Amino acid sequence: MAKKIWNIGTRSDSPEIINIAKTLGVSLPTANLLYNRGYKSPADASSFIRLETELFHDPFLMTDMKKAAERIVTAMENGEKIAIYGDYDVDGVSSTCLLSLYFRDNGIDTVFHIPNRVGEGYGVNREAIDKLVSDGTNLIITVDTGITAVDEAEYCRLLGCDMVITDHHECRGDIPKAVAVVNPHRPDCSYPFKELAGVGVAFKLVTAVEMLLRQRRGMSTDGFLTDICKKYVDLAALGTVADVMPLVGENRLIVSMGLSYMERSPRAGLSALLDAVDAGKAPTKKRKMSASVIGFTVAPRINAAGRMASASRAAELFLSRDPNEIREIAEELCLTNTQRQNEENKIVDSLKERIEAELALGSPVIVLDDEGWKHGVIGIVSSRITEKYGKPSIIISFEDGVGKGSGRSVKGMNLVEALLHCSDLLEKFGGHELAAGLTIKEENLEAFKAKLNEYAKEALGSEASAPTLELDFELSPSEMTLTQAEELDLIEPCGVGNPQPSFYCPSLTVLEVTSMGQGRHTKYLLDSSGKRISAVFFGSSPEELGFSPSDKVDIAFKLGVNEFRGIKSEQILLRDIRHAEEQRIEREKEYGEYLSILDGVTSAGEELPVRADFVSTYLHLKRNTPDKGIEVSLRSLLHSLKPINGGEMSYIKLRLVLDILNESGVIILGKEEGEKGSESIFISVPHIETKVDLEKSCIYSRLTKQ
Repeated sequence: MAKKIWNIGTRSDSPEIINIAKTLGVSLPTANLLYNRGYKSPADASSFIRLETELFHDPFLMTDMKKAAERIVTAMENGEKIAIYGDYDVDGVSSTCLLSLYFRDNGIDTVFHIPNRVGEGYGVNREAIDKLVSDGTNLIITVDTGITAVDEAEYCRLLGCDMVITDHHECRGDIPKAVAVVNPHRPDCSYPFKELAGVGVAFKLVTAVEMLLRQRRGMSTDGFLTDICKKYVDLAALGTVADVMPLVGENRLIVSMGLSYMERSPRAGLSALLDAVDAGKAPTKKRKMSASVIGFTVAPRINAAGRMASASRAAELFLSRDPNEIREIAEELCLTNTQRQNEENKIVDSLKERIEAELALGSPVIVLDDEGWKHGVIGIVSSRITEKYGKPSIIISFEDGVGKGSGRSVKGMNLVEALLHCSDLLEKFGGHELAAGLTIKEENLEAFKAKLNEYAKEALGSEASAPTLELDFELSPSEMTLTQAEELDLIEPCGVGNPQPSFYCPSLTVLEVTSMGQGRHTKYLLDSSGKRISAVFFGSSPEELGFSPSDKVDIAFKLGVNEFRGIKSEQILLRDIRHAEEQRIEREKEYGEYLSILDGVTSAGEELPVRADFVSTYLHLKRNTPDKGIEVSLRSLLHSLKPINGGEMSYIKLRLVLDILNESGVIILGKEEGEKGSESIFISVPHIETKVDLEKSCIYSRLTKQ
């Protein structure tokens, strides 16, 4: 795991913060959060919480929106056949459903097409256009895709079918010659808010069409936006959160309203999906919806359909009117998501050694490839690698000499610009600043790696080796309460641009370390002056983290609410954990003393190992070390040995025991890693048939003569 630099924000009990707390009736930590995020007065903080400063912009401020709305209204009035062409992620699925439901509610029969990731790949393709046109389609509306479909738009025109493109991806090269191209990222678009998701653009399209329809029919437009929000803003919120768009401006309003409607009157498909997730659990009176619930519970299951099978199945979850079919699809999506997780874990587990090799080479970007990986999961694998190691990563799956890749980046390197720099070696590419996809021929792979890493070194500089963790400020153990956790809901919806609060707490003592989830996660029981704190670190095993009982640690964490069988409690979710400063200093000193004894500068004294130390250590290692060897934390090993050895084993003595056993050939030691005094060492135990005389060890002989 990459060592992160913690950037810890300031905390203050200034008169301004105290005033916000008193006026709004919130705690000082919550007032401090609001103040630090730019809301310096009670009025500003109140407006932020109540979303009073956020307004929907006029959709017709978007370039080509009027053309798009007029063409769609004409098609609706003339009874033309309309097809919606979406993308296979949650943003694309929710966009497809939003438009489909809007047309259905207006009595317009439409069809939709979402390409299959494996058979068709990303974007608009001619084969799909052929099929839609042959079925009588007069107008194709793309959602969350199409901005690069220059040739496909022209092909559609030649077939006599009109195309309206709505998208939100970055514009590269020529704008397609469609009837209308609606994208806030167009260079000639002056729309005030650029960060809409694809479904956000679709939502604005629906508001424009509805406004134009009412005007043409001589109807009042008063309150029409409220009606549109009641019917469709939940889908807009779903895609916005899932596509990790900044939750500021219109996005914050869309998501906040969407979450509210999800709680008050959830769509049948959403309820069924959450019921399937909660199958076997004790029922709760009311579900609390948040951006986190969408991001970590709902979105992965909808995405799983497009990753492992067909995203059209996920769309039917929201489009079907049959309760039995909706329930069946929800259960199917949960099963598909489990299959996706298994496939993803299998790939991640197989890549550990290759990632270490890439890191050893000092490559600023981790690029890995193989034959036959499922295209649908490599993006998540890339995301996990980037999160864990703090480096951009690209995972490529090859088939018949052509690779399809998915990448994730870090702050400081725009992935689309990086791929643009390497475009002469790519067949195609596209995406966002921090996430993108590509297609590449196998013969160009090595040249691509070299060129990409050159670009990354220039873009990232020292940032490539020093990922940072942004923390709001220190939160004391006494403030880690359920009340405080629930009050943090005032900051919601959280996401990019308005991150979920993260805190720092120093000098906690580790009491217990427990493995969870088949060794993939870790649970800690921590202590601070008698207050016990339970904390969970997802995505890393106890061995990877390397902390043991009695360790002093600092933690970086999020404070949330956990509900189990109707009982709520505060939940500490660790983002990072490190040895406390005083312990780091103490252990570096201890490590120095060990080196001094080993080098013969000082006497071993009480640290000189005796026969019982060698026997207990060897037998423990022999029993617990697999044939291929194992990487162990010395502190964890020390903790395991103390009960066996009557508590007499110390860190220095253990180091000397291991050195002597290694020199005598009883064990084999590999590399050391980590901070001084907290190393992990690779140990293997060979099969030995003859008795070994440890007293013949040069190290042992030198120690006894000191």
